[in-house]
Amino acid sequence: MAALTDYRVLTFDCYGTLIDWESGIWDALQPLIMRSERMDVTRDSALLAFAKHESRHQRSSPALRYPELLARVHRSIAESLGMTTSEALDAAFGESVPLWPAFPDTADALRVLKRHYKLVILSNVHREGFAASNPKLGVEFDAVYTADDIGSYKPADANFKHLLAHLESDLGLSKADILHTAQSLHHDHAPAKRFGLANAWIDRQRLSEGGSWGATETVAEIPELGFKFFSMGEMAQAVRAEAV
Repeated sequence: MAALTDYRVLTFDCYGTLIDWESGIWDALQPLIMRSERMDVTRDSALLAFAKHESRHQRSSPALRYPELLARVHRSIAESLGMTTSEALDAAFGESVPLWPAFPDTADALRVLKRHYKLVILSNVHREGFAASNPKLGVEFDAVYTADDIGSYKPADANFKHLLAHLESDLGLSKADILHTAQSLHHDHAPAKRFGLANAWIDRQRLSEGGSWGATETVAEIPELGFKFFSMGEMAQAVRAEAV
């Protein structure tokens, strides 16, 4: 097995890995829950509904920009949980990405990793949404590829084809140089393995210990995984130790 420091570039999922999207989603759902006076809606049930409907809308509307897609997801969540929404609430949820917080360890970890790798984003969020999140991450990325650029959402093959083609043309990097680093088995690790990419699982939900799938759709079979860490901070410590 290769060492962490054998790779030249880390390609990141952002939301769920670097940005705490589950907290952001839950916070952005509060106006809907308050309006509906549903005291029985839990974080777990809301995130489960989000995972189901986000994946469904991404499959059915791959060219739809993420704010509009999130607005549809919000309406679907409301309908599925018996809550009353409005166009204004749907739109506000769709525009909530810039409010989603970074995980506390993200910026420090990325600054460590930046000393050893090129850092690249492959995200389902729109380009403006990522631009609003980027200041929370503490580093400048070497490249950013979004669903806006590609016209589809992960786990579609097109997103990983785009990544590989542009890493070669933009940065002169090959498949062997890449360590794909992500939380989501559904959005990232299953398709990454289809393309033969080495991977590092940031298991923030501790699924490997029986944790919740949260806002991420389940996968029928766990893909082969290379490295596993429970946080970005843990990964940064491992890289720093190898590099000594």
